[in-house]
Amino acid sequence: MRDYSREYQQKLVSAEFAASLVKSHDWIDYGNLTGQTVAFDQALAKRVNELTDIKIWTILPQYIPQVMEADPEGQTFTWHSWHFSKWDRRAAQQQRAVYYAPIRYSELPRYVREHIEPIDIAVHQVAPMDEHGYFNYGPQNSHSQAVFDRSRLVIVEVNQNQPRCLGGYHEAIHISQVDHIIEGNNPPLPELIPAAPSIADKKVAEYIVKELYDGCCLQLGIGPMPLSVGQMIAQSDLKNLGCHTEMMVDSFVDMVEAGRITGRYKTTDPGKLAYTFALGTQRLYDFLHNNPMCSSYPVDYTNNVRVASANDNLMTINNVVEVDIYGQVCAESVGTRHISGTGGQLDFVLAAYESRGGKSFLCLPSTHTDENGVMKSRIVPILTPGAIVTDSRTVAQHIVTEYGMFNLKGKSTWQRAEGLIGLAHPDFRDDLIKSAQDQNIWRRSHKR
Repeated sequence: MRDYSREYQQKLVSAEFAASLVKSHDWIDYGNLTGQTVAFDQALAKRVNELTDIKIWTILPQYIPQVMEADPEGQTFTWHSWHFSKWDRRAAQQQRAVYYAPIRYSELPRYVREHIEPIDIAVHQVAPMDEHGYFNYGPQNSHSQAVFDRSRLVIVEVNQNQPRCLGGYHEAIHISQVDHIIEGNNPPLPELIPAAPSIADKKVAEYIVKELYDGCCLQLGIGPMPLSVGQMIAQSDLKNLGCHTEMMVDSFVDMVEAGRITGRYKTTDPGKLAYTFALGTQRLYDFLHNNPMCSSYPVDYTNNVRVASANDNLMTINNVVEVDIYGQVCAESVGTRHISGTGGQLDFVLAAYESRGGKSFLCLPSTHTDENGVMKSRIVPILTPGAIVTDSRTVAQHIVTEYGMFNLKGKSTWQRAEGLIGLAHPDFRDDLIKSAQDQNIWRRSHKR
């Protein structure tokens, strides 16, 4: 077997040297999720007064970027995110130089290869090199290979704490494709712990779990509602479930350990949990490390509607912000206040409906409390002005609140209005009916 240690040493550089390669007007990719650069970022932040017009790409950053902390006015660095994280949201609300790039997540590798400006330098955190000369991307396959394919300089930042996530494909890069190696300071992977499920979350989960059956294939998003669904499935008597998802979360570990997921009846990747990235606790990262049951893929595979829908009985479960009485779904903003991106929600809404026996569930509590302590309905006459339509009224299927579930498919405007108003909190139903009448989409049914 070839020994790559000499080549490794020849390419090994300090973070300061790597940061010195950045020139004014460069485009830099900072890596994704828990693979975001840390040591290089710290070194580049020290050059804030030496450079101008540096543009940075990332997606769902889990570390606070030091370049942006060093440059709060955005005089040197401009941050571009394919999907907002908690830090992104806060920075954008402070009107800092942080911008969202709208995407349909399944198309992101193609965007990178064909549509964005060429990348000057890409720096990603990776797992230590294996005996074959490969650096594994860890739990963020996503579009990593596309970024390195498009970049003029390829730099990897080694973190001993990155799990080795088996593929699939495009889960690793060979040392022959790498220009420089940084041995980082090995930070622990950031953990994402969802809020505890509310009573409404648990009720929504109950409605959804009743729709599941042995052998179905699951996609879960992040948040208390999908967490509740996973926990209930783990405690159920469902058997031989599958997993084909964008995001791997702790709930899948619960279901595997409870014996609910085997992947036995999957069409694609039978016996495997297929995913493109993972965010959760250290327990999840430990579960993924060198686990042959788990298969990491680029997002244009996991989120490809044809690939995902090839699995019969695909059940997709995602959170949304609000739904209007036409069935338009917003999962990205409160009015013009940006919360997150489209991500893969639309991909899996489409895939579930195309799947034989599949169903998509879009979940939300019926109300929220605003900053003044006033309860507001999430089922609304029209979307809040400025709200982003994530799922158009023509593609959304099952809408679920703690008051029930309604299937929009095949329903006229008045049927949709009636069904969706029935999912609203009772205190808001009369006003919603009045709005439906004013919009000429109300006809009370004669159901007995």
